[in-house]
Amino acid sequence: MVKTQVDPASLTVEDKLKALFRLQITDSKIDKFVVLRGELPLEVKDLEDELAGLQTRIQKIKDEVQSKDAEILLKKNEIKESELLIAKYKEQQMQVRNNREYESISKELEFQMLEIELCQKRIKEFSLEVAGKNDIINTAQATFDERSKDLENKNNELSEIINETQKEENELTEKSKELELIIEPRLLYAYKRIRGNARNGLAVVAVQRDACGGCFSKIPPQRQLDIKTHKKIIVCEYCGRILVDGDMIESVNE
Repeated sequence: MVKTQVDPASLTVEDKLKALFRLQITDSKIDKFVVLRGELPLEVKDLEDELAGLQTRIQKIKDEVQSKDAEILLKKNEIKESELLIAKYKEQQMQVRNNREYESISKELEFQMLEIELCQKRIKEFSLEVAGKNDIINTAQATFDERSKDLENKNNELSEIINETQKEENELTEKSKELELIIEPRLLYAYKRIRGNARNGLAVVAVQRDACGGCFSKIPPQRQLDIKTHKKIIVCEYCGRILVDGDMIESVNE
């Protein structure tokens, strides 16, 4: 267990290097869990966003359909009103006393019949629009259902991985936080900056076969000797990673 009460400033360079290397080992193990999850978290997020967009679109079109249905109902009511007026005018036409009254009623009848034709035309147009929008809704709903199943499968897959590794990952994360407490801020900042810029997340690497364990560039003998003495923090002049010697790996793993 890491002793978090240690004062980072009181550590020797060798102790600092060991703490950094332990932190690197711990963070690399955490990285493996991230790799294990792969693109699943991003895929889940993308599917959730897509479903939210589809749901919004479907609801918007449903509102448009509802509005068109209301207009169709309005036109049907207008037709009924015109039919009632036509019946009324026909009855009045039977009781006219002169041609003037007859022509006046005839014009009203003609107007109401035109109104019915216009309403029927509008109903047909609105009905075609509704049918088209319903087709869009059905297609979008089918896509929504398909993507929902995909999301469920991805979530199940992700949950399975997380359930299998969560305990160990939490322990490693806690260990990483504890190790960070015994590393002075300046070094910790440098470590995180290097680690963030490295593709494989390696900020601290061991010298292996006379070369940097990160970029595999050859390290001069004198520089290797300086690394072995543990008197100062030395970084690779090519990739900028912090270098430790092979003996330290063994001491850390003991």
